[in-house]
Amino acid sequence: MLYLAGALVALALLLPELFLILQARDAGWSEITRVLGRPLTVELLRNTIELTVFVAVATGVIGTAAAWCVVRTTLPAPRVWGALIVLPISIPDFIVGYSWHSISPSFIGLHAAGIVMTLDLYPLVYLPVAAALRRTDPSLEDSAHALGVGAWGTFWRVVFPQIRPALIGGMLVVSLAMLAEFGAFEILDFRTFTTEIFTELRIDTPAASALALVLVALGVVILMAEVPGSGRRRLARTGAQSPRPPERHRLGWAAVPVLLGLASLVVAALGVPLGTIGYWLTHSHTTTLPATTTLLGATLATARYAALAAALATLLAIPVALLAAQRRGRLARLIESSTLLIQSVPGVVIALSLVFFAIRYAFSFYQTSTLLVLAYALLFFPLALVCVRASAMQAPPQLAETARGLGCSPVAALFRVTVPLIAPGIAAAFSLVFLSSVTELTATLVLVPTGVQTLATEFWAYQTNTAYGAAAPYAATILLLSAVPNLLLAALFARRRGGDASAAATRPATSAVPAIPATPRTS
Repeated sequence: MLYLAGALVALALLLPELFLILQARDAGWSEITRVLGRPLTVELLRNTIELTVFVAVATGVIGTAAAWCVVRTTLPAPRVWGALIVLPISIPDFIVGYSWHSISPSFIGLHAAGIVMTLDLYPLVYLPVAAALRRTDPSLEDSAHALGVGAWGTFWRVVFPQIRPALIGGMLVVSLAMLAEFGAFEILDFRTFTTEIFTELRIDTPAASALALVLVALGVVILMAEVPGSGRRRLARTGAQSPRPPERHRLGWAAVPVLLGLASLVVAALGVPLGTIGYWLTHSHTTTLPATTTLLGATLATARYAALAAALATLLAIPVALLAAQRRGRLARLIESSTLLIQSVPGVVIALSLVFFAIRYAFSFYQTSTLLVLAYALLFFPLALVCVRASAMQAPPQLAETARGLGCSPVAALFRVTVPLIAPGIAAAFSLVFLSSVTELTATLVLVPTGVQTLATEFWAYQTNTAYGAAAPYAATILLLSAVPNLLLAALFARRRGGDASAAATRPATSAVPAIPATPRTS
């Protein structure tokens, strides 16, 4: 039954790609070649690749440098700095773009988009690299020093190989986020595949489908790049003793420039968006503020859709996560891998495929909230899967087998034994999908039913008309609403850390608690 449920989920997650291929086939090969052969398509490809490479490299450098300063140096108050450095991840890209553009309307183009996206996405590199730096083996560094290797040589020969998989993984996540980005690029007047697909969707659906195929192909290439580039070599610890934490390097005179650099990063990435929203909230007399009822209605609609999507995505993730954790066969790995392909498909492409599906096969669902909730669930399913799987990997399957041996049915054993064991992962999955759905823009603009207002659509309507003061309350509400799952996740982390400390004496040295993944970028 577990295999059947997992296979059905995998099939459902492959439907967007299938619908996109069917739509492109209906358009005809001649139409596809016409669209792909346009000079505009070549320009879009160049813009997308140039910006993606720039931001991936910039976030790699900034994220690694910040992680090193926080984790491996005598930086004052490292926990405070770590929290401040990570906080920009909770601010949607389109709000960051709005904040910078409202300060200077001439802040547009390639360089503007590169700066904004780098400031918003570097935590996606910082988080895995910081975690990897905490796990590095200091004995290897001691051996390098004993052999006369200098500080830089030790970093490149010993430390960097240990953090390289995390660095590459973070940069690949950034690259996927760049392909899916719409809101910030539209605000900053920089054309990419996503912005052009959104434009073509209104006037030329076949052209939008052809461009979407290219975008999906780029996403698959980036996703597959992790296989050869992530590094499969294992670096074993020297000795069998309990691992000791890596030593921190004294900053000395370098403390001042390091503190100034981190402070500048936090001000640019966190201070500018929050300060701009605060400015427009307090200087809103120059614009028309939205009515309280309109803001409340948009908030309730956003929370309702996000909660439904979070519940659906988490429910779909449970059988696949249990299959990945409890089965080791080739079929189980195939099902899990096929479900993760959805993360290479941007939100605008998922929305486009669902529109095609509704018009061709289920017109009664067209322009309904069902499609919007389904899009959220499909888009953020990988988040839910990783969270639930992390808990399922720690749940002993023998307990469920014992329950079935005592007369419980498989369904009863699932709900009475397995679900309570993986409850932390379920809560984390619900929280992350809820947070991501609240901050999602592209699919929302395409699929939101006529006459329905959400926080994202209302913010976008005011921002598009340069009514920055009127857009500010919606931006602030998005941040406040997304703070709820952030607080829940923080509580889960604190609880797990406390549990880890209390169980340290009985846990084997080789065990590890899988980390909850960073929030994906959605706009």
